[in-house]
Amino acid sequence: MQRFSRLRACGAALCAAVLLWGCASPGRSLPVPSAPVAQLAWIDRLSWGVSSDTVARVDRLGLARWIDDQLRPDVAGAPLPPAAQQKIDAMSISAEPGGALALRLDAQRRAADALPEEGERLAARQAWQQALGQAGRETQQRFLLRALYSPDQLREVMSWFWANHFYVSVQKTRALLADYEDSAIRPHALGRFRDLLGAVELHPAMLVYLDNPQNAAGRINENLAREMMELHTLGVDGGYTQGDVQEMARVLTGLGTNLQPLDAPPPRLPPALAGQWVRRGVFEFNPARHDRNPKTLLGAPLHASGLAEVDEALDRLARAPATARHISRKLATYFVADDPPPALVERMTRTFERTDGDIAAVMRTMLGSPEFTASLGRKFRDPLQYAIGSVRLAYGDRVASDIGPLMGWVNRLGEAPHAHDTPDGYPLRQQDWASAGQMNARFDVARSLGSNGAVLFRAEPRAPLEKPPYPAMAQAEAVRRIEPTLGATTRQALAKAASAQDWNTYLLASPERMYR
Repeated sequence: MQRFSRLRACGAALCAAVLLWGCASPGRSLPVPSAPVAQLAWIDRLSWGVSSDTVARVDRLGLARWIDDQLRPDVAGAPLPPAAQQKIDAMSISAEPGGALALRLDAQRRAADALPEEGERLAARQAWQQALGQAGRETQQRFLLRALYSPDQLREVMSWFWANHFYVSVQKTRALLADYEDSAIRPHALGRFRDLLGAVELHPAMLVYLDNPQNAAGRINENLAREMMELHTLGVDGGYTQGDVQEMARVLTGLGTNLQPLDAPPPRLPPALAGQWVRRGVFEFNPARHDRNPKTLLGAPLHASGLAEVDEALDRLARAPATARHISRKLATYFVADDPPPALVERMTRTFERTDGDIAAVMRTMLGSPEFTASLGRKFRDPLQYAIGSVRLAYGDRVASDIGPLMGWVNRLGEAPHAHDTPDGYPLRQQDWASAGQMNARFDVARSLGSNGAVLFRAEPRAPLEKPPYPAMAQAEAVRRIEPTLGATTRQALAKAASAQDWNTYLLASPERMYR
């Protein structure tokens, strides 16, 4: 108890230092780095956190080559460590890719509802609910495994950035979420914005999340149209009107889902519309539900019809100057500063427009800027960045047997994947996260990981912990390189550590670990 009191007191001092740092002098930089320290800062910003294996990779390739590889990863992606890939391969979401899982689970629901006996019906519906819950949890766990262990770290960061930008909740899209990540987000995370926009807006997960299956001619639902313009493309100050929202909602009529078996016959349609019906897996465009009257969007008429009209509207939104500025500003907010320099945003916007929304090119403009270099070490970590980065620093590429504790930590910190309440996704700024309560929660996570990190490597929750139950952080190569960057307060706390567990906790709870 006495040792815990000392630990809590030291941790409280460090947490207080974080709050003072963040409030009195936002974005305070670390000491002027030597070349190796500068490399650490770049790694930290462009990945889910410094780890010894990523540092070794940069040592081998050189920083410039590593950044090039991160910006243009192979389509197939660098392989995960076998133990991590095996865990993903064993998931139900891997056994039934695409919309197959959603189709099977809906068939399971219908079969349960059809059972005549009430007890059997309730048991079958409970089994269906459990299967839905499993699909959602596995998608969250798969995200964490990829973030922890993928060599393509920037693709994992960008996949999260876009999944948060084009947000859908796990609660409403559990059977569709895994495919949304894999087919709509990840292939386009560093590609062309127009391709990304089309993939996400027409994905069944987005359609279901924003209620577009209820959007039909004569019964307009504006949810998807409004968020598409306000959040996904033009931005709240993008110059569109309520009339544009209504016109876009009309464009989107008829876009929905079809959970019937893939060999089910198409709907009965008039001959003039039969050729316009489209089904791709769970996605369906039903022309009988589509508003076929003329439409005007952003001051100009649309000329196409049917599903092609949707593509024409998405082209217009993707290439609007307001979209280039909104996306550039949001990228700069996430990677550079809570209030990014207008000159940097303008340069990124010009690159977006010149390259037709090439995301990697926009990123390269940002990374080559003096504003980006000046920001290194000054950007406050959000809870996911903090928790994942702490595990990467503590254990490198050693693959966790049980990702549950990490899920518990990100839940405790308030940023569980795909668990936000509203379509705007999790906030990106320090003011949204740097509260006293958040700092206390981070100290608790630091103490749990620093003293008891072996919980990540138990085959079963009740199995005995390996010895020692804590990571050997002081001996890790990445930590050795970080130590010269630590300030006097943190050095004093580490010098007073009574044990390796305390040392780990003080480092993970230090002010320096709150920034990247």
